[in-house]
Amino acid sequence: MNAHKWFLTNFDCSALWVKDRNALIQSLSTNPEFLKNKASEGNMVVDYKDWQIPLGRRFRSLKLWMVLRLYGLENLQSYIRNHIELAKQFEELVAQDPRFEVFAPRKFSLVCFRLVPPHNDKDCANKLNHDLLDAVNSTGKIFISHTVCSYLCYSFFLP
Repeated sequence: MNAHKWFLTNFDCSALWVKDRNALIQSLSTNPEFLKNKASEGNMVVDYKDWQIPLGRRFRSLKLWMVLRLYGLENLQSYIRNHIELAKQFEELVAQDPRFEVFAPRKFSLVCFRLVPPHNDKDCANKLNHDLLDAVNSTGKIFISHTVCSYLCYSFFLP
């Protein structure tokens, strides 16, 4: 999971959810003599060195830990729920406008939509939607990301 999407951290911070940490540890563990110690051998500590390939690394988790400590669970839940509600409102606005089509059901805060081209002309649709993307993104006030499905559609991401 990329924590920078909803957990208010900058890039280079991802979380890995592991059902069985022992399988991960067995595949990535290194145990040279110089790393052996009583605490590790007695299972009194969690050796995170065994959860990844490099032995040393930057302290990426600190930024996520700070967000969790400063905002707390309830505030982060509220933040995410607000984004989902904003996406729902946006989806409703798009659905009410006959110039647009909601391409797929909304997932969390992702709304897939497109401008409907005249006469369902695929080439016109691609140009029309690319022009919309460029016009909206050039304002710097909002950012639309695009994707290509069986025909072009645009995805609206809330921050």
